[in-house]
Amino acid sequence: MYWLNSCIFCGCSVYRLADNNIKCSTCKRKYALKKTNKTLLLLELFVNNISANQAAKQNGFSYASVHSYYDDFRKLCAVICEREYEQIRHKENEYEEYFYLEKSKQYKKEAIFDAKNFLTFDYEGHIYTILLPSLNKFKTQFIEDDLTSTYLEEFKKFKRQTRLIKISSTHNNITAFWETFESFITHYKGIKNEMFGYFLKECEFKYNHTKEEAYTLLQKEYFQ
Repeated sequence: MYWLNSCIFCGCSVYRLADNNIKCSTCKRKYALKKTNKTLLLLELFVNNISANQAAKQNGFSYASVHSYYDDFRKLCAVICEREYEQIRHKENEYEEYFYLEKSKQYKKEAIFDAKNFLTFDYEGHIYTILLPSLNKFKTQFIEDDLTSTYLEEFKKFKRQTRLIKISSTHNNITAFWETFESFITHYKGIKNEMFGYFLKECEFKYNHTKEEAYTLLQKEYFQ
């Protein structure tokens, strides 16, 4: 059980009410102990990269419930990442462009339209990413016009000739992040396009913080 002695909102002492809920002696906030414990447990599992499916099975929760919590945590990761960017944007930076395509699609020429393209910035050791617009909306038209092969060749030329590069070494913090991202994202199957950006921000957030820092930041953001 979590937070029996201190308030999740202000950190001051708490006491248990007759209905078994908790009330803070200082800020007077009240909250349900059972629900709060579930949230904090799932937050800890999320930070430790335990999948929603594993978390549900291990603790007797419904998968749908855990999945909903995890989606909320990912959105909070994105909020924190954007806030941190505002604090570091003035610093010197290096950047590079990255293309991600699932391994199962890498040999299918029409799958090039499914590639995720994002910029990766390194602000003196702090990673920040920007997801670029998807090419998927052009897929149908190119296939119908039988221009897929032509586009693929032009796309390869584009990657060779006009890559955005401002990095000082072959292996650096940016490439280390890409390696982390490749390992991180392969654990998930069938990510919806509209959710990919949140998974990217989750990886960015976890890369920039220790597990202890990540837990504290997310807990504070969730219960504020």
